[in-house]
Amino acid sequence: MIRKIIRIDEDKCTGCGICAEACHEGAIDIVDGKAKLMREHYCDGLGDCLPACPTGAISFEEREAPAYDEAAVKASQKAKKQAQAAVPHHGCPGSRAQAIRRRAAESAPTASQEKAPIQSELSQWPVQIKLVPIKAPYFDGANILIAADCTAYAYADFHRKFIRNRITLIGCPKLDEGDYTEKLQAIFESNDIRSVTIVRMEVPCCCGLERAAKNALQRSGKFVPWQVYTVGINGELLDK
Repeated sequence: MIRKIIRIDEDKCTGCGICAEACHEGAIDIVDGKAKLMREHYCDGLGDCLPACPTGAISFEEREAPAYDEAAVKASQKAKKQAQAAVPHHGCPGSRAQAIRRRAAESAPTASQEKAPIQSELSQWPVQIKLVPIKAPYFDGANILIAADCTAYAYADFHRKFIRNRITLIGCPKLDEGDYTEKLQAIFESNDIRSVTIVRMEVPCCCGLERAAKNALQRSGKFVPWQVYTVGINGELLDK
């Protein structure tokens, strides 16, 4: 039958896995670092995955495709829940790695939208360097933000300026035990990182975060573009 179904542009796809998380029907898988529509009869054509895609790789098309099989989707969802329930979870539930679905903002907000609450730009969880997994789908092809805890409180436009379109990792070298270098190095080595942005406060203790990120990049052997921003304690961006 001819019906509306999603189309994935592999050239634009980074394999972040956010669309697969957003697809409640389970039609999409990540295969060889790219999102694939693996089960056409699971795709309902509503496009929950479209606004979730950060690169605009997903669109609609009308073509020959099998009919949406709601019964098969429900059976698959039930089997998945049963499998998850059978596996005991160890550790804090809040440390489970997950992508966060965001609906794309309008380029020109209406008057009603201007009065609406500001939307968070965070695209994954967890964010603490000590808690993030070394390997996750959202890391591949990602722009990484490594930020000191205090920067988001000091710099008012932090979400729009730094978190948007980046995977966020935060820490405090003064309060956290140990060094971040080894963990960051493992993340760089295990994933295809596109760029690294480091945001620190002007206070001396924040040097530890910047140093760990730079050392991790060097030891990983990866040639990744990186940039450092410094936020003043009064909230201004010192180096633009």
